[in-house]
Amino acid sequence: MNSLSFATVKQLREQLKNKTISIEELLDFFINRFAAYDGELGAALEIFDKEWILKNSTLSGPLQGIPGLIKNNIAIEEQLLTCGSRMLKDFRSPYDATVIARLKAQGGAIIGRANLDEFAMGSSTETSYFQKTKNPWDLSRVPGGSSGGSAAAVAAGLVPWALGSDTGGSVRQPAAFCGIVGMKPTYGHVSRYGLVHYASSLDQIGVFSRSVYDSAFIFSLMAGKDEHDSSTLQVKSKDYTQKLDGTLPKGLKIGIVDNTLCAEGMDPEVVLAIENGMKEFEKLGATIHHVTLPAIDYSAAAYFVLSRAEAASNLARFDGVRYGFRNKQASTLRAMYDETRHDGFGAEVKKRIIVGNYVLSSGHSGEFYDNAQKVKRLIRSQFVEAFKEVDVLLMPTHPAPAFKLGAFDLDPLQIDLQDYFTCPMNLAGIPAISIPCGMSKDGMPIGFQIAAPHLAEELMFKVADAYEQATPWQGMHPKGY
Repeated sequence: MNSLSFATVKQLREQLKNKTISIEELLDFFINRFAAYDGELGAALEIFDKEWILKNSTLSGPLQGIPGLIKNNIAIEEQLLTCGSRMLKDFRSPYDATVIARLKAQGGAIIGRANLDEFAMGSSTETSYFQKTKNPWDLSRVPGGSSGGSAAAVAAGLVPWALGSDTGGSVRQPAAFCGIVGMKPTYGHVSRYGLVHYASSLDQIGVFSRSVYDSAFIFSLMAGKDEHDSSTLQVKSKDYTQKLDGTLPKGLKIGIVDNTLCAEGMDPEVVLAIENGMKEFEKLGATIHHVTLPAIDYSAAAYFVLSRAEAASNLARFDGVRYGFRNKQASTLRAMYDETRHDGFGAEVKKRIIVGNYVLSSGHSGEFYDNAQKVKRLIRSQFVEAFKEVDVLLMPTHPAPAFKLGAFDLDPLQIDLQDYFTCPMNLAGIPAISIPCGMSKDGMPIGFQIAAPHLAEELMFKVADAYEQATPWQGMHPKGY
């Protein structure tokens, strides 16, 4: 049975089809995995009762009852929707997010809730009100964030797939830190209905998995137009696994973004891993072209401003009146508002709300918010121009392997620099996938990301799959699990 721990969704589907294991045996196995290993890891906030799981899935269809873990900012009917915050610690969702409804209907067994940075604001999964999540490769390091619980659970073999949200890199960065696959789709390709928003113009729901095939498979089941989300595109979903045969498209041109490899703080081991990846792609028949995207140097600053502005707006609804935490000792209505938000939100969330209100305030919005929007448009246009010359872009996911727990407690600005390589894709609204590409000398995973043009997920998956099948990194997993 231990062979199930790090099996892919594709392999588990085959075992269920051949009846070498039953759905209930599979659920029992992974529920027991969480009970045995998650105490020190802290990946899950809650694992559901097996009876509820069985009752709330068709257990048929493509996913056949294979369990997945869901980040706790995506609505699941009847279950707690806390966003890792005291503000929502007792709130239960009255409905399913569209992605949850679609995956349940396709046989997905929703096994539980993943930990996250509070309201998805962070890059380490240390800002959760409930617990800190650790990296299964080294428990003294972070798993990344804000979707660190989802990434850690998949990497440790506690669950074969998971969902997260990606606002500035919150799926891809944890995937790189934990040595798994993490993808964010084109903005509007997956419904955001039922996602508690951090920054609505940047948020997308993405997939964690142990293989590119699995990522493409699960993406296929949840993508497509949704009448509940006006930002979704008029695109019919299809099977994105059909063309995954381990080969690259003929004549593929890959652009390496030069100004990322020489960026400040780049770890030489990450640069070496990417250079080795370029050589592997050339062996597979691709040609490498050097590309410069000057506006990327301003992407973190633009992301900082825009995400805070939208966070301030989105979180204004949490006032203690309609739902969520309320300070009951306040003597006046205004005091109740103030004290509820003071006590209900953690320090990182409050800092972002304050900054957001500042950049939107009269006299400052032109200097900060309007200029950030200009940078966003410039980044988008530079990606469009780059894709006229190359088919996909290759970039680091993060400048270095996973950092130590508490490393940036005294330097909060460093938290925002964690998104330096990932937030440009959110600003441009294009798809990107992070896949493992090496190991550091101290045994930590390294990942790079492949970015593709708008709605070109099929090409993105094909390129990533060819690299994955030609290299040894997919099969790696941490010891002790």
